[in-house]
Amino acid sequence: MPPESAQRFRDNDMHNYKEKPMSKDELFVAAREAMAKAHAPYSKFPVGAAIRAEDGRIYTGANIENLSFPEGWCAETTAISHMVMAGQRKITEVAVVAEKLALCPPCGGCRQRLAEFSGASTRIYLCDETGIRKTLALSDLLPHSFETEILG
Repeated sequence: MPPESAQRFRDNDMHNYKEKPMSKDELFVAAREAMAKAHAPYSKFPVGAAIRAEDGRIYTGANIENLSFPEGWCAETTAISHMVMAGQRKITEVAVVAEKLALCPPCGGCRQRLAEFSGASTRIYLCDETGIRKTLALSDLLPHSFETEILG
């Protein structure tokens, strides 16, 4: 049995994951719900992301800005952090949605972060306010990523 503090952490909404299998449309809904929790007082550009880990769980994240640009966190980075803290290391698919930009792809840094935990064929769903509008493979977004197995 985990310590009580660990259980509270797992139950905390900031460590957001869904246990039941979800369709890709439900992945979009999870990303949209995460976007509503964004902290974007400077850019006014909220972004939400949802990633499905290899075990089927969904981990969400929102961008969290900091006045000291670029020290904030992207939505994808936040979702990856939640996944890693839950003990998972493999992403199978990702949905990203932004309030002011339809089909908002992950930034360059997040593309490499996603590559660290997934493969070239990992599906990336670009969404607008109504749902998934475009599906890409990670290799489409980052064709020449660093190969982590070579580097260690």
